[in-house]
Amino acid sequence: MSNPEVERSIEAILMVVDEPVSEVILAQVLEKPVEEIESALLALEASYDERGFALKKISGGWRFYSDPQYSAVVEKFVLDGQQSRLTQAALETLAVIAYRQPVTKGGIEEIRGVDADYALRVLLERGLIEEAGRLETAGRPIRYATTLEFLRRFGLGSLADLPALEGDAEALRHLDLRSEATDSSSASGDEADADTDAPSTPAQEDAATD
Repeated sequence: MSNPEVERSIEAILMVVDEPVSEVILAQVLEKPVEEIESALLALEASYDERGFALKKISGGWRFYSDPQYSAVVEKFVLDGQQSRLTQAALETLAVIAYRQPVTKGGIEEIRGVDADYALRVLLERGLIEEAGRLETAGRPIRYATTLEFLRRFGLGSLADLPALEGDAEALRHLDLRSEATDSSSASGDEADADTDAPSTPAQEDAATD
């Protein structure tokens, strides 16, 4: 049975952290066996079932997160309230990267229809995205992908936990981007035929390597 005092101590620590904390670190700070910390964490996790927040283990550590079922009101607060941290443009850009990654600046602008310079700079500064190589086309544009900080910030265990898209949004996810199409104009004969079947977007390239 979990120790109530240990549970309260864990709560106090996790209320002030910005990054998930592992059982080992908590055990060292509280000078308790790791097994006892694990038991307390599981007891706390179960006790928040009917609250507006949850205790979750993500990226090897524990942290408090708002309950996903209240994401609409949290999003409204973030977008409309005085505590807004990301602009609508930055959030939309982040969404494109999350679902299309790795994707170039040109690909993002093709989907959104507006310049992405400022939004990308903000997201890079916040550590929510990172450079993920370059696309092998003219100019070798940088490709962008989300980071572990992105998963932590939004309470996701992995990219597989991203909400499913529907309708036009789902169609955009699989859209062939002209800005990211490979250049096969110089190919001929068998090489040209081979290039016809080559992936022309980051999403297709990833699928081709699975």
